[in-house]
Amino acid sequence: MFAQPPKKLLRPVGRAIADFSMIRDGDRILLGLSGGKDSLSLLHLLAHFRRHAPIRFELGAVTIDPQSEDFDPSPLIPYMKSLGIDYHFVSEPVVELAERHMGKDSFCAFCSRMRRGLMYKTARAGGYGVLALAQHLDDLAESFLMSALHGGRLKTMKAHYRIDEGDLRVIRPLVYARERQLRAFADSAGLPVIEDNCPACFAAPTQRQRMKEILAAQEADYPNTFRNLLSTLRPLMSEGLPAD
Repeated sequence: MFAQPPKKLLRPVGRAIADFSMIRDGDRILLGLSGGKDSLSLLHLLAHFRRHAPIRFELGAVTIDPQSEDFDPSPLIPYMKSLGIDYHFVSEPVVELAERHMGKDSFCAFCSRMRRGLMYKTARAGGYGVLALAQHLDDLAESFLMSALHGGRLKTMKAHYRIDEGDLRVIRPLVYARERQLRAFADSAGLPVIEDNCPACFAAPTQRQRMKEILAAQEADYPNTFRNLLSTLRPLMSEGLPAD
């Protein structure tokens, strides 16, 4: 049975979907479901909008199992069956391939590219035209800081875009939502969150974790930090917005 998301979470997600024209009548949406709090929350949010939105769309989900000893997403299989969602569980030796072929890439970059490719493949095979990803405002802010401080570029994740091949759109309905809102919903709803859902680098602090700490310290002193960042990020997350 699907959980009822709170209005404080439904409002920013619904506003982002509308602002960036993410969901259109007749869309078939495939959600990238890692098993973390963010993607599980997005699953229940999209299911809510599917029931109540004035347009009709279909919803499925895909989980990529990277065959890591540190990450077992298989408990999602019976859970998704209980919800009656069209579900694809794709198991590939991503960790092994990374160790052999990642070259100068970081593990995270190689793994992300592999998982994204597998999700695209699954979407195409299943007749889905839209891939939904669960990055939230905190993720976008962290990406912005990493790009500015370490890459010398003003850049963050896009809210809605068409991939280079032209056949799939990618949407991020959580771009206005805060991580703490998603954590609170997942906890209150008792969602079956799989902790530590990244298969590498659990022990060492990552660059993203350092950005998270910088933002948390800034927000503690200046509560409007993320509101101001959203104004800064909106033009960047709007780049590549599909016209059709």
